[in-house]
Parts: sequence; structure tokens; C-alpha cells
Amino acid sequence: MAKIQFLVPDIGDFDSVDVIEVLIKEGDVVQLDDSVLTLESDKATMEVPASFAGKVSNVQVKVGDKVSQGTYVCDIEVEAGAEAPAAKAEQPKAAEVKAAEVKPAETKLAVHEQTHSSNVGLPVAASVANTPKPVNHQPMGAVSHASPAVRAFARLLGVDLGRVAGSGVKGRVIKSDVEAFVKSVMQGQSTVAGASSGAGIPPVPTIDFSQFGATETVDLSRIKKISGKHLHTSWLNVPHVTQFDECDITEMDKFRQDMKAQAEKAGVKLTPLVFIMKAVVAGLKAFPNFNASLSPDGDKLIRKGYYNIGIAVDTPNGLVVPVVRDVDQKGIFELSRDLMELSAKARDGKLSPKDMAGGTFTISSLGGIGGTQFTPIVNAPEVAIMGVSKASIQPVWDGKEFKPRLMMPFSISYDHRVVDGAEGVRFSTLVGQHLTDLRQLLL
Repeated sequence: MAKIQFLVPDIGDFDSVDVIEVLIKEGDVVQLDDSVLTLESDKATMEVPASFAGKVSNVQVKVGDKVSQGTYVCDIEVEAGAEAPAAKAEQPKAAEVKAAEVKPAETKLAVHEQTHSSNVGLPVAASVANTPKPVNHQPMGAVSHASPAVRAFARLLGVDLGRVAGSGVKGRVIKSDVEAFVKSVMQGQSTVAGASSGAGIPPVPTIDFSQFGATETVDLSRIKKISGKHLHTSWLNVPHVTQFDECDITEMDKFRQDMKAQAEKAGVKLTPLVFIMKAVVAGLKAFPNFNASLSPDGDKLIRKGYYNIGIAVDTPNGLVVPVVRDVDQKGIFELSRDLMELSAKARDGKLSPKDMAGGTFTISSLGGIGGTQFTPIVNAPEVAIMGVSKASIQPVWDGKEFKPRLMMPFSISYDHRVVDGAEGVRFSTLVGQHLTDLRQLLL
């Protein structure tokens, strides 16, 4: 038997990713592509498969650790003379083999539902279990996020970080936040904080609901926990304005029905959503401020020359937003195929972080469910989102008489720091015009 070190393989453009599940233990026998770890990024979870088969020993990671490509996970004992599928490994002279002798297999990415609430928000821990932890490491389940240096600074001043509002990335408490807290206390101000609740916003009071009747406590799905934090951050940081509108899609839907047989021959299902995506791209080209993001300092606008549309998809585990790329360069059949593939991956929990990255504008369609209007939350750092509601037949006056027309209500929520009200109305009007008369998309 020979021992080969198993390292975290290429996990894409991610560094220091949380370990939320360790799926192996000492003595386990794994086969090629068996899942070893489950990692969690900001937008999704991913499973790391074994790159060769053998018996597990010397497990060096645990739940709560942060790992990157090349992090030492464990040893896998393989049969003497056996080769790792991804690369040939020399026979080890000692109990370990250098990491360079093993080429990691590709990481298998999959959105993975995991409901153990104790794993949520796990902090940074050492990448390897036998590496001494720093004195100021963040404890498991800490309610505040701060670097060891900031924690030491807070202890020096006697500040409880749980009471400090973080202004850094993802609510991280930075040194200036601690200083501001101390200043506010010295001035007799009341400071209430939360990593994502914003300074000065009082918390919702805690109530024992069981005093009023029977209750049941259930865990939120992991996707809802992740998306909930992002939505809360967007709501607190983006000054929302929502423009409500409606458009006549009678002719568009007739064209869609006429193309149904041809679409079936092409192996795709033609839905109104692909036409909406095309109309939105036309609007984004006419009003480039909608296809942009604010710079981190809020002083500049980063306009994007590509058109990647995020589509909110309802899954059994919660809402996810896969991204359809280069919508401006694709026809309706190709877009339909992309939508079918991404929707299937979303429902099966197999979306990768790459599938949900790079969006420039988002569409949330509830037309297949119902409702008349709703206010979607901007998917920051994007600056706008479209909400589509259920179309219905309504009487419309054509100047001589009322005629039944298929009317689709929709809304546009946008970041008022970037888009003025007049521009918001012009954008929604143009999108509606294109949906009413698809021929305008050819101009």
C-alpha cells in the first residue's frame, strides 16, 4: 500500500472557501469521484470528489475550516503500483508523497442542499487541523465578522464586537467601525448594530410565540439563508424605486403559438420569457445606465458591453438566479435551449458558481403562477431588475371600440443613485413597446 496526499483541486475563481461538510472519516474506503468535502461560496455550494480510490487516513480538515486549491485534505492509501486517474504518481519512499506528484481531478460542482443550521456562517479556521490557531481566531458561530487585528483592538478598548455595525465587505467590522462605536458611546449616543442590519436600526424584539399557541421551528434551506443575506444587503444599500407598467403582448403570443411546432422540432419549449429577454436587451442598449454597476466608492458608473441576463428560478430548496450569457448574440431557439438547461440544473441542485456569475440585469417572472404586480429587489451589484406578472385578457379601447387584448403587467425596480425616474419610465416604456411589436427588435 502507498499513501498519496489528496489536495483540494481547482475550484474555480474562489479562495478561502468554507468547509460545511466533511464526508469522509478515518478508515473509509472511497472510490473515484466519491464526494469528500462540501464547500460553500457566497452563491452556491460545491462537492469535491476523490481523484483516486483507496482507504482514507490522516484527515486534516473539519467543518468550519477554509480551504483553497492545494489545501491538504487527507491521505488516501492506494494499492502499490496503482496510478491516480488524473496523473501518474511515483511510488512514495515515505508515508507521504509530495503534492506535485498528484494532479487534481476536476472539481465536480453542484448546488447542494444542507440543512444543518449549526454550519451556517462558519468562520475562518486553520486550513489544516494540526496548524496552531491564532490567538485571536474568530470563534465558531460568532455573530460579528472581523480580522484578528480588529478583534485585538476591540479587546484593548473593551468593546463588544457584537454591538458594532460592520461597514466592510459583507458586513465585516473594520477598525474605523470600532473607533466610531467608541466615539458614539463617549458622546452618549445609543448604538445598535448588526453585520447586515445597518447602524442605528433597532432589532426586531424577541417574542416567545408559544405563549399564544402551538409553534414549530424548522430550519431555512441553505439557499434561502444565503440568498436572504444578499437580499437584505441589497435592500439596505440600494435606494429602490419601482416603476409599474403593462404592455399588450397579443401579437407576440400569437407569434409564439405559431412557432410552437417549429420549436418542438428543434427540441425546445418556446416561452414568453425569451422574447422578454430580447426586449430587455434592446432597452439596455438604448439606456446603458441600466446595464451597469456602481464603483465601490460610489463615484463612478461601470457600464458593461455584454448582456448577460439572470433569470430567477424557483426550486424546491429556494430561489436561485442562473445567468444566460450573451443574450444579444443568440436567437430565440438558442435562448430557449439555454433556459431549459439552466432550469433543469437549478431544479436538480447542480448549478455551479460560474452558472450564477456575471449577470448584468435580472428578470424575475411570476407569470406562470399568478399575481398582478410585485416589487422585485435589485440583485446588487446590478442596478435594475424586471418583475413579470401574469398576463390576462382585458378590454382595450382602440379609438372606436373595446377589443380583447392580452395584457402583461410588469415592473422595473432600479437603483435611484444611478437611474432617474424619467429614465426609468423611458426604459420600461421602450421594453413594453418592443414586446407589443416584435418587429421593432429588427430595427
